[in-house]
Amino acid sequence: VQLVQSGGGLAQPGGSLTLTCSASGFTFRTFPMRWYRRAPGKDREMVAHISPPGTTTRYADSVKGRFTISRDDAINMVYLQMNNLKTEDTATYYCNAFLQDYWGQGTQVTVSS
Repeated sequence: VQLVQSGGGLAQPGGSLTLTCSASGFTFRTFPMRWYRRAPGKDREMVAHISPPGTTTRYADSVKGRFTISRDDAINMVYLQMNNLKTEDTATYYCNAFLQDYWGQGTQVTVSS
């Protein structure tokens, strides 16, 4: 099983970034997927959840209306589009197969002017 993340980096407040997660080694299309984040000194936070085939999503209140999770089951990918970024979005972001110990390697997102 592999979850390989890409994207992230540095953005200014109000900017946008997109995270991608490529899955392999399991039946991706049958698993809900999540994005989590962990900021320094804080607990891990569930950011977004998407059920297969992508019609049901759920978001943390802190990102609702700004972040969008999506998936493409044809190519085993899950995405996190992050708009109107805030400094408090600075964290390491992880993709995860829901209720499984399948995790991406983590991607740093830094929002700073």
